Amino acid sequence: MNYRHAFHAGNFADVLKHAVLTLALETIAGKDKPFVVIDTHAGRGRYDLAREAQRTGEWQNGIGKVLQSAKPPREMKRYADIVRGFDRRLGGSGETLQHYPGSPRIVRALLRPEDRLVACELQDEDALALRREFAGDRQVETKRADGYAALKALLPPAERRGLVLIDPPFEARDEFDKVQRALKQALRRFATGTYLVWYPVKDREAVAGFKAFLVAAKLKRTLTAELQVGSKTPTGLARAGVALINAPWPLENELEKIGPYLAQTLGGAAGRFDVEWIAKD
Repeated sequence: MNYRHAFHAGNFADVLKHAVLTLALETIAGKDKPFVVIDTHAGRGRYDLAREAQRTGEWQNGIGKVLQSAKPPREMKRYADIVRGFDRRLGGSGETLQHYPGSPRIVRALLRPEDRLVACELQDEDALALRREFAGDRQVETKRADGYAALKALLPPAERRGLVLIDPPFEARDEFDKVQRALKQALRRFATGTYLVWYPVKDREAVAGFKAFLVAAKLKRTLTAELQVGSKTPTGLARAGVALINAPWPLENELEKIGPYLAQTLGGAAGRFDVEWIAKD
């Protein structure tokens, strides 16, 4: 699967990932001590919806529907406000979007003065755009680097608190294997960190293997949440998920609020949201 993010910014899979990311970081920020976020596949940081993303128009059936919905749950508000505010700062209306924030911008909006972000991107063009996006920002360090390999040097963080976001494009056939190897190494160095992994659900066997890995790892408070929006989309991707390791405590109740809303708003009658706890303790 080749999932070049610029073409799919703001789609249903982004909404799931970024809504859960926002909720997790809000909880982590609820404690006084500083934290770090490490984004292993950061991309550009921002996306122009009138350019690459306009080729598919997926954002209109993703974040577009969220912003137009009449009664979103309270748990979606912070994420929606970040998206609107980002678009307005770049000259948009905040409603009919022209720009969408990538994961680094979502994270940056949730950092307190004592927190920091390390954003890694391997592709030359995107890494350059990412560096320009955060030029002069002392709380953000950008790296042109293989995010998987970078984890060895970045963990454990000095803060001893944080979240690692693993969001690869799944261009390689063995991407799930790469994710699993990276998690094994990272957890040995930073066992108490929160890990958020995004994944597409196209190869059911590969997804089942990933979940089996999570079970065998005997982790704490680990879950998967998957959103399905139908049987067909322009890219063929109609279901995507996130895995959370060391999930923050309030997240269970929050997922119960946003899950049915996302399934109905983005999938209609064909929508479905499934949470599977791998380990609750």
